[in-house]
Amino acid sequence: MALSGNTITLEEEARLSARRIFTLIAHELQQVELEFERQANSNVQVIAYLGDYLRRSGGKRVRPALTILSNYAVGGDGARHNSIRMATVMEFLHTATLVHDDIIDEADMRRNRPTVNALYGNATAVLMGDWLYMSAFETSLAERSLEILDILTSVTRKMTEGEILQLTSLGHADVTEAHYLDVLQRKTAYLFSASCEIGGILGTASEAERNALRDYGLSLGTAFQLTDDLLDFTSNETTLGKAAGADLLGGKVTLPLIYLIQNRPETREMVQTVLHEGRYESTSQQELCKAISESGALEQTRKRAHEYAENARAALDVLRESEYSDSLRALPTYVLDRDR
Repeated sequence: MALSGNTITLEEEARLSARRIFTLIAHELQQVELEFERQANSNVQVIAYLGDYLRRSGGKRVRPALTILSNYAVGGDGARHNSIRMATVMEFLHTATLVHDDIIDEADMRRNRPTVNALYGNATAVLMGDWLYMSAFETSLAERSLEILDILTSVTRKMTEGEILQLTSLGHADVTEAHYLDVLQRKTAYLFSASCEIGGILGTASEAERNALRDYGLSLGTAFQLTDDLLDFTSNETTLGKAAGADLLGGKVTLPLIYLIQNRPETREMVQTVLHEGRYESTSQQELCKAISESGALEQTRKRAHEYAENARAALDVLRESEYSDSLRALPTYVLDRDR
């Protein structure tokens, strides 16, 4: 709803807040970059090189930001070394999943740069991903916290389960929404949730605050991935840093396609043909995107993403008012509005 005078709409205000999020914790995120560089260092030359290559590949650093903001939001000191260290651990885990995902997907590009597997082969990429996982857990042991180790063990297991579940449905057009959301949350959203909860634990959050941060992260992570699903059909290769429409070519049926088939059952054969051929040949990418748009599938997916974003905001009602809790409330807008 628009406000009077020179004021802006609530939606515009949320977007402005979202842009201020990373400025608010810019110093802490710079410390994360330095810590990433330190943790990725190794006396094995190839590991040191690949660690630096992955660090310089960039990324949004959303997961470390969540750990730091969650810590501050419950009264902790997000600039403390253990908070920076654990924020970096969350990025290490995320990076490890990307390295392994690229092998499974046979991806050649990510963030406009060649993947590790494209440059050095699958064997090196597998071992580098494993090294990142083990380094993350080694660093986490310094906290001497069984709670944190339990969360990290659980989220790593869930991410692996998500990958295996996804493999069982590759190449099939008859994926249900429930199955897809289960896979999505295991692969993506639980790491968001763990990032928030661990930040809260380091800030000595109450049980209510910890539960709120856990729920917030799960809903935010779901909205994040659903936005990725939309971008796969609405963005372009230059912006995404990988080929647009690549998910379907990799055998994955995402939520827009699930809604397309629900709304227009006759399109199931079109989707299955692309899955079978592994390229846009009998059916063009433009033809498929047009069908998705005209069927209302994009709007349905966008609506679901907004529902999860609202759930994320609502989960934070128990937190005290601060610029950090305000930033957490603004993050869903950033997630929904991003273009990459």
